[in-house]
Amino acid sequence: MSFHSRLKDGFLLTFLMLITSSITACNSGQELKSQVSIDGAAVGFPVSLAVAEEYEKVKPEAKVSVASSGTGGGFSKFCNGDIDIAGASRTIRDEEIKKCKSKNIDFVELPIALDGIAVIANRQNNFAKCLTIKELGKIWGAKSDGKILNWNQVNPKFPNQKLKLYAPASDTGTFDYMTQAVTGKAKNGRTDYTPSHNQNLLVQGVSGDVSSLGYVGISYYIQNQEKLNLVAVESPTGKCEKPVPVDNVIKNIYTPLSRPLFIYVSKKSLDTKPAVKEFVDFYLENSWKWVDSVGYVALPDEAYVKVKQKFATGETGTKFKKAKPGEPITNFI
Repeated sequence: MSFHSRLKDGFLLTFLMLITSSITACNSGQELKSQVSIDGAAVGFPVSLAVAEEYEKVKPEAKVSVASSGTGGGFSKFCNGDIDIAGASRTIRDEEIKKCKSKNIDFVELPIALDGIAVIANRQNNFAKCLTIKELGKIWGAKSDGKILNWNQVNPKFPNQKLKLYAPASDTGTFDYMTQAVTGKAKNGRTDYTPSHNQNLLVQGVSGDVSSLGYVGISYYIQNQEKLNLVAVESPTGKCEKPVPVDNVIKNIYTPLSRPLFIYVSKKSLDTKPAVKEFVDFYLENSWKWVDSVGYVALPDEAYVKVKQKFATGETGTKFKKAKPGEPITNFI
């Protein structure tokens, strides 16, 4: 074969390789645009997972990944541009907003359900029937670290019995909301307790320890209520209230331990990936079907209408930063 023939064949091979590479890159780009990624709070995760599974039945070509690395972990990935949607059991923090801005990521804040934080005790506990916010603050506040170790230190009427605590890890939205509600400051919590990102493990801990106390999302209590005692919490009106029946959460009777759950959607993803908008539209239209079945509380009908309108207009930023525990959700949509 002559030099010119080899040269001609070489050019042809290079040209074919470039074409193949371009096609592969194009297909890869199309695949990326059809993918939707969610990560975040363990509380709310069952709803997102159920919606994703149903969406993939309706749209078999869709690829929706749902993970649960905690609210803080989800926001970290979200503000780094690594995921499209963050699931959250609290509002986004100022430092997270700042991080998102540094990466040019705006977000649409969408409440999707309500939750009540359930204070749980062992089934054999017959004295902690109702706790005040002051008592809860004494139990869980940072100043109690290594100091409030027995039940009678919380209330002299309680027995001189060791107090063993179980709660979500300090980087979770549930921990943030609880500490804010009972101490007035988020993350102002003690460290000498047994933490977990898996709230089923917290249920196991409390159910297996006679002197224990803990708190979990309402769905985890409902799924395990035969193993636990649900502790009432004294409301601002002086009445002892529980998060069940769930109307107590909807009507803000169970206050201040009722809260909204959110998804935060990247505006950049909405603008560049049509699949994200399609999925969130489906989410807002259908998520209520699974909210009750997995143990959370559906938003009032008027709230769902307002949330859909908010998403349709693409309104970015947070309104819930100004909300306080116990305030009606509809005031901030």
